[in-house]
Amino acid sequence: MLRDGQLLLPGQKLTEQQRASELAPLLAAGWVMVEGRDAIVKTFTFQDFIQAWGWMSRVALQSEKNDHHPEWNNVYNRVEVTWSTHDCGGLSLKDVKLATFCDQAYAKN
Repeated sequence: MLRDGQLLLPGQKLTEQQRASELAPLLAAGWVMVEGRDAIVKTFTFQDFIQAWGWMSRVALQSEKNDHHPEWNNVYNRVEVTWSTHDCGGLSLKDVKLATFCDQAYAKN
């Protein structure tokens, strides 16, 4: 994918310039950098467990399609999601794409 004149490969670690442009919308939407690690995290809160589980199912299907899976934790109506690409040791376009999907799926609840 070409963005802002730079080639972005899905599993390649984001450059500093790419991080600035790609992560800004996610950080503005409530994603937070994980301390001590090149990863982003966000907690989503739902009305109940059924809504949380339904959302997790949608994210799981999209993750499987992209061959990239989250680290997550679910307690009743809350789901904490962490994205990072282990193969490159940090954030990649895969993480940006799937974090964006998480937000879009949440907006549809």
